[in-house]
Amino acid sequence: TLNSLLTHASIWVPQPFTEQRYQIHALRRQSLSCARIGAEVGCHASTVSRELKRNVSKRGYRPAAAHNKARSRQTLRRNARAFSAAQWAHVTHYLRLRLSPQQVAGRLKAEGALNISHEAIYRFVYRDKAHGGDLVGHLRCQKTRRKRYASGQQRRGKLCDRVCIEQRDPIVEQRSRIGDWEGDTVIGKGHRGALVTLVERKSRYTLAMQVNSKHSDGVTQAILEMLRPHKDQCLTLTFDNGKEFAEHVFIARALQAKVYFAHPYHSWERGLNENTNGLLRQYFPKCTNLLNVSHEEVDDAVYALNHRPRKCLGYLTPHEVFYGLEMSPIKLPSDAL
Repeated sequence: TLNSLLTHASIWVPQPFTEQRYQIHALRRQSLSCARIGAEVGCHASTVSRELKRNVSKRGYRPAAAHNKARSRQTLRRNARAFSAAQWAHVTHYLRLRLSPQQVAGRLKAEGALNISHEAIYRFVYRDKAHGGDLVGHLRCQKTRRKRYASGQQRRGKLCDRVCIEQRDPIVEQRSRIGDWEGDTVIGKGHRGALVTLVERKSRYTLAMQVNSKHSDGVTQAILEMLRPHKDQCLTLTFDNGKEFAEHVFIARALQAKVYFAHPYHSWERGLNENTNGLLRQYFPKCTNLLNVSHEEVDDAVYALNHRPRKCLGYLTPHEVFYGLEMSPIKLPSDAL
């Protein structure tokens, strides 16, 4: 075991920060593999391998020397905040020559003038923009918001007690019954106002309500207000992972329905709702301030969608399928819903 190996090695561990290096040293002397050492120490095998390669000395791997070597590297490390005004002036000069941040970083490194990443330069440019600077105007690609590289990882925090869509009854996928809903929000320009949207999977029947913000209390109230008249036809709801659905446990209890969540950034798992939101954008384009949209305007748009024949429904309307009505000539709306 680890304790017995350390005992036989007669190694004293001076402080918790360097403890792992002394452990690695002791285990390495027993000719154990990196994978075995990693399992004992509590880190990945590749971490052990890099440690043994980067911090080895002429006399082999020695924990105290390895620790000093690692600390020395850290003190030499530079970041964007540590650069001097003269160095940033050099970066700014190249940016104004219409060089991209990647070209600036590469050129400065090749010149031996400065070792900086292009991401640090991008952050510098957008900080300059926030303070009223014009450096962003020299970038060839003008983006109002840069892409964040997170490999599909959730960034908005985790919802408590969420149930993943994988646990949803397979019958929901078949669209063979009325009562399975998908929910989402449509945001107004500048995050001013929102629409809470619900779509029934089999009939494509749509419900929508205007709210002043995406806060969970207002969204929860809107969902309950829209679905309570259809409580008997509400078996499941599937949401995305927005924090506006944080009160999903209360919603499930109030409607006596099961609530599920799609995987983060897997919008196709709620494709019907996403498509319906796109149809609503015909009435409320992305430039619309939804705080100025009346409930009557939302109801009129929803009425139009629910009385529009759909090819996937055999040219029945969602209203006819949801209520089990016979096909009849479409009439002009007298009132919404």
